[in-house]
Amino acid sequence: MVGRLSKGKDDSSMTNIFLKGSALGALAAALGLTALPAAAAPAVDFDAPMTAIDVGTANDDAKLAQDRDQYQRSRGERGERRQVFRQQRSSAPDAAVAPPRAQRAQETRRAERTERAQRSERRDANSGNVFRRANEALREQAQADRDRREARRERREDWREDRRERREDARERRQDRREDWRERRADRRETWRDNRRDAYRDQRNYRDQRDQRNWRQDRYRDQRQAYRGGHYGRYYDGRRWNDYRVWNRSDWRRNQRYDWHRYRAANRSLFNIGRYYSPYRNHRYNRLSIGITLGSGFYSNRYTINDPWRYRLPEVYGPYRWVRYYDDVLLVDIYSGEVVDAIYDFFW
Repeated sequence: MVGRLSKGKDDSSMTNIFLKGSALGALAAALGLTALPAAAAPAVDFDAPMTAIDVGTANDDAKLAQDRDQYQRSRGERGERRQVFRQQRSSAPDAAVAPPRAQRAQETRRAERTERAQRSERRDANSGNVFRRANEALREQAQADRDRREARRERREDWREDRRERREDARERRQDRREDWRERRADRRETWRDNRRDAYRDQRNYRDQRDQRNWRQDRYRDQRQAYRGGHYGRYYDGRRWNDYRVWNRSDWRRNQRYDWHRYRAANRSLFNIGRYYSPYRNHRYNRLSIGITLGSGFYSNRYTINDPWRYRLPEVYGPYRWVRYYDDVLLVDIYSGEVVDAIYDFFW
C-alpha cells in the first residue's frame, strides 16, 4: 500500500511542490490516483493509517528546499559572473573580453568620433580660410582706398598748381593791360598837349588876322544874349570880371554819377564827420532856403568841402562852393553870400 502510494506521489510531484505539504496534499494524491489507468491504479484502502502520507510529505519538503537552494546558488553565480564582466568591460574593453556585438558598437562609436573630429577639423580649416580670405579682401579694399585717396590728393595738388599758374598768368595779363593803358593814356595826354599848344598858336595867329575885331563883336553879342536869358553871369574876383554859367539845380540830380543817397548807404562812416561848431556865438540851426544870404563866416575855408566827389557831389565852378551847415550841405556864391542850392540831412 505504501509502495503504490509512493509511486502515485512521484507522478504528482509538481502538484505537491506548489501545495507545499499542506492538508490538501492528500486530496491531490487521491485525485492523481483516480486519474491513472485502471491497470495501474489499484484500489486504495482509505482505512489505512495516515502515517505513510506524512512521511511522503516530509520528503517532498526536503526536495523542495534543495531545489530552492540550488536556484539561489545559480542565481548568485550569474550575478557574480555579470559583475565580473562589467568590471572587465569598464577596465579593459578589448576584443577578448567584449562580445562581438559590443565590439562592433564600440568600433562604430570610435568611427563616428573620428568622423566628427575630422569634420570639425575641416570646418575649422574652412573657417580659417574664410577669415583669411575676408582679411585679405579687407586689406585689398584698404589698399585700394589708400590708392584712391593718394590719386585724389595728387589730382588736387595738380589742380591747385594749375590754378596758381592760371592766376599768375591772369595777373601778368592784367599787369600788361594796365601798362598798355598807361602808355596809351600818356600818349593821349601828350597828343592833347600838342594839340592844345598847336591850337594856342593857331589862336594867336588867328588874332592877328583881319577879322579879329568882327569875331570879338560876335562873341560879345552872344554873351549878352546869354546874360539876358539867365544862362550866364559875371563876378569880380578883385582883379577882373569873370563870366560863368549859372548853376542848374535839377541837371546834376538826374545824373546817376551823383547818386549820393546810394553811396551814403554803402559808406555810412564817411558821412559821419563829427560835431558842427557854428562860426557865430549863440547861433542855432535854421533850415535855410535857396536865395538867403549868409555871412562870410559860414562859407569860410573851415566849412568848405574841398573834394565834392568824395561825397558824390558835382564839381563846382566860378564863384560857387559847397559848404557844410550843421548836417546840411549848401551851395553858396562866395562873392555874394547867396544860397544857390541846398541838400538837407546830408551828414549823420
